[in-house]
Amino acid sequence: MISLIVISGRSGSGKSTALNVLEDMGYYCIDNLPVTLLAPLIDRLSPDPHIDKAAVGIDARNIADDLVLFPTILDGFNEQDVKTTVIFLDSTSLELVKRFSETRRKHPLSNQERDLREALELESRLLDPISDLAALTLDTTNLTIHELRDEIRTRVAREIHEFALLFQSFAYKRGVPVDADLVFDLRCLPNPYWEPELRTLTGLDEPVQKFLSHQSEFSEMFEDLSQYLAKWLPKFEANNRSYLTVAIGCTGGQHRSVYMCSKLFELYRNTFSTVQVRHRELHGGKAS
Repeated sequence: MISLIVISGRSGSGKSTALNVLEDMGYYCIDNLPVTLLAPLIDRLSPDPHIDKAAVGIDARNIADDLVLFPTILDGFNEQDVKTTVIFLDSTSLELVKRFSETRRKHPLSNQERDLREALELESRLLDPISDLAALTLDTTNLTIHELRDEIRTRVAREIHEFALLFQSFAYKRGVPVDADLVFDLRCLPNPYWEPELRTLTGLDEPVQKFLSHQSEFSEMFEDLSQYLAKWLPKFEANNRSYLTVAIGCTGGQHRSVYMCSKLFELYRNTFSTVQVRHRELHGGKAS
């Protein structure tokens, strides 16, 4: 069997970096593969006993009509011979514009009639057939190139058959993470921010945890979320879902969501083979 990873996403989101990491880890990698050559590639690699994992980059440089064929091509693979995982990288349009400005690169879809922002919008529409099938969507907006490499190593390059669960806290004022699968809102709970002695602390600090633990609403929310996840996480896993990101937000992403994610992480850390927690607004948002 060949484990095939398809890396896709909008230009500037980090696809080349992801493929480079996978190549360093022993994957047979091809960038900018035409969609119609995906099936012939698998036919060519399958008889080779030395190749059991491959990764390909497929993006909007493809012929537009061919991108529509992507779901059909994947459906044509024998599940006994090919285990396919689609990883979609993306970032906010504002961040992508900034990256193109810094590198002075030309977007592959921009021309005299279509500016950069219009090209990014068109690219998003063209890649819908691929993004709709993504097992994992990575938001690279706030990731440095080194953090993206670490993310690929820890989340994507693990054994694909394992179920990887990520709890991520975030601030609503900075937007919902694009890679979120389940989103829960804690803004209805008492906010430690309005306690002067707690304002500069975070949900990782004991005084904040003590304050929230004494709030009946917080305890009720934790119980409700725990029961919901206890019921539905096994169903996601049983449905061959490789990755699941549970995003929990509050106003500033500093107190309530951080403590809730930490508590859920402790509750589930030994339930699945890979469980991580990330606090997007703290310490560069690194996972642990």
